[in-house]
This record gives sequence, structure tokens and C-alpha cells, in this order.
Amino acid sequence: MGRPLLQVEGLRMDFHTPAGKSKVLRGVSFTVDRGQIFGIVGESGCGKTMTARAILGLVPHTGEVTEGRILYNGEDLLRLSQRKIRKFRGKRIAMIFQNPQAALNPLFTIGEQISALMKQNIGEADIEKIIDLIRDTGLPNPEKIIKSYPHRLSGGMQQRAMIAMALSSEPELLIADEPTTALDVTIQAQILELLTKLKEEKGLTILFVTHNMGVIAEMCDSVAVFYAGKVVEQGTVRGIFHSPKHPYTQGLLATLPHPGSRGKDLATIAGVVPSGLTEIRGCPFASRCPQVRSICRQQPPAWTEFENGKNSFKHKVACFLY
Repeated sequence: MGRPLLQVEGLRMDFHTPAGKSKVLRGVSFTVDRGQIFGIVGESGCGKTMTARAILGLVPHTGEVTEGRILYNGEDLLRLSQRKIRKFRGKRIAMIFQNPQAALNPLFTIGEQISALMKQNIGEADIEKIIDLIRDTGLPNPEKIIKSYPHRLSGGMQQRAMIAMALSSEPELLIADEPTTALDVTIQAQILELLTKLKEEKGLTILFVTHNMGVIAEMCDSVAVFYAGKVVEQGTVRGIFHSPKHPYTQGLLATLPHPGSRGKDLATIAGVVPSGLTEIRGCPFASRCPQVRSICRQQPPAWTEFENGKNSFKHKVACFLY
């Protein structure tokens, strides 16, 4: 299949806080092949967004990547200068943020913002190309949209404008960080359908960050399940949904509503994600796991791989049950 587009290997990140050093990422590893939609899923506080920001070199000033590699086409992004990593952002890797209202500048029109981004990344801005980008995202009357300020657009329209901005420099990799969180269900479905369509038409690779297993099932080819700054299970979406191995993955899937749950209380996972300030000796899920063993609290589990037929993307889990 050739070299993967993106490889994250043993990524560790700490945040410096008044209470001490907080471990946000505790050795994250996964691989994204070209042309696929790769999902990252987990509860809030599991390290999903910080992983995406580390790939783009957008770690907050209180954060520090302490270990690991982020290989893009074989080149370690963590070794690049700030000047070089800025060239990657937008031009080769672009990101859609979960809150378009915060990401769009209220003082400039949509057209002005896309134009500025294109000039920064590719040296020129073509008004006809900008209109085509707006049209590709399904926004009506693109000639009017490019003259509109963000506050004149609905949440769904703002997110489509953000997608147009992200695609303006024709990146290879698109990182979508909870892009439908603030939208109603109907608009969510439209945005997901749009991303899938654009992926097929433009040959994009998409890294899709979400807490919603239903979105993962609809959108993604492969998935990594995050918990407390680590990947606890990864595989194809079909493999994960048909045969989840890790108790945390099983718990996430059990919380999904289904026809038989009508009128009943939805399932929940007891407890909360441990703080980054918590020292974890064993499995990070041990304090919440219904199948915990004594060894789970004493040392971290190694990876166990499972056969998955002809598919080259292995299904593996970090759990002592296997």
C-alpha cells in the first residue's frame, strides 16, 4: 500500500499548571493511510483535540510535546522550525474547528478571509476559484456569500464557509475537529454528507475527531479509541463495531440509542476520565472497568492483535483480558 500519509508514534504531551504537570497525552500511536477517513473517538478530556493540534504545531504555550514523532510523508513534523510548520498548515494540512463562530474573523467578509488565506499559502487569490469553493460546499448564491460577514450566516453556513477556507489551498490532509458539535441534527447530517462527497471528489484524507460513535459508524473507514491520553483499541470501523474488544469501547457502544431502548434509561459508563494530574501505573480504564483484575492496576497492558481477514489494517487492543 506504500508509505502511510500520517504516522503518530509514542506521542506524549504535558501541560504546566499551577497544580503541577498534567499528562495530556501518554504515548499515543496510530497510522492514517492515504484516501481514508480515520476516526478518533473518546470522551471529553481524552486527548483527541490536543493530538490534532500537535499535528498542526498548534500546542498552547503551556503545553509541551515531551516525546514521540509525527511523521507526515515520512518527515517528522516535530523537528521542523516554526517557519516550516507554518508552510504545512493550510497548504498541506488544514483543519476545520468545532466552533466556526470563534474561528471566523467578524471584521472581514467570508471572501476576504478566504482570499487572505490563499495569498498566504499559495501566493495568489482568484475570485472565481473562491466562488467555486463556496459553490462546492453547497452554499447558495456564492457571489453574495463572499460579500457577507460571518454574523450574517447561520451556524451551518458558517461551518460550510470554514470548509471552503480549509480547502482553499488544496491540502492533502483535512483534520475535522468535532465539526458538527454546535449544529442541529439535520445540519449535522448535511455537513457529514458534504465531507464524504468532498473526500471522494478531491481525493482527501480526513482525520475526523469526535465523541460520537454514531458519526464514526457513518463516516469513517478506521478508528482509534482514545482514553485518558492513550489509544486503547484501534481497527476498521466494521471490526470495532461488530467485535469490540476493550471494555471501554464496549461501554461507548452500549450508550448508543437503538430501537429496543425506547422508553428506557440510556446506558452510561460509571465514573469520570482521570485527570492528567493523576499518576496511572496500569490500565487507564481500571478505575471504571467492570472487568478489572488486580494486574490491571499494576502495569500497562501490551497490545494484542487479532486476525481481520484480507484487510491490512490490524484490529488491536491494549487489555489484559486478551
